[in-house]
Amino acid sequence: MNLSDFTHSAYIASLSGGLLIGIAAAMFVLLNGRIAGISGILAGLIQANKGDKIWRVMFVLGLVTAPFVYQLAFDMPVVTIEAGTIQLIIAGLLVGLGTSYASGCTSGHGVCGISRGSIRSIAATLTFMTAGFITVYLTRHLLGL
Repeated sequence: MNLSDFTHSAYIASLSGGLLIGIAAAMFVLLNGRIAGISGILAGLIQANKGDKIWRVMFVLGLVTAPFVYQLAFDMPVVTIEAGTIQLIIAGLLVGLGTSYASGCTSGHGVCGISRGSIRSIAATLTFMTAGFITVYLTRHLLGL
């Protein structure tokens, strides 16, 4: 990799996205006193008190509408999904199950928990990253899928 590779738009977009996520998560905890973990925010929509529901709805609406706002200024990247419908359903169920067992999702533990120095979040992040690495290695290199 040479220095000119770092000027490529993918690197700039990735760095910008990471900075925006970090800043948003820091602002959310500092200004709202809450962790920006998506699974917790979504779960709270189901059981939220009346005054606690509006910010959760607005947060989810922001997540859903952001790609459409982005599309007004930039070309959307081409996304190719090689998994079938059944694989995607199974993967979604496994992620949901893991999220409930881990008491949070990747955004809650990986972005917010680690930045707060949470031992539980560090352990959870190491666990799901290791599981992901092993899964990719097994499916791509050993099973050839």
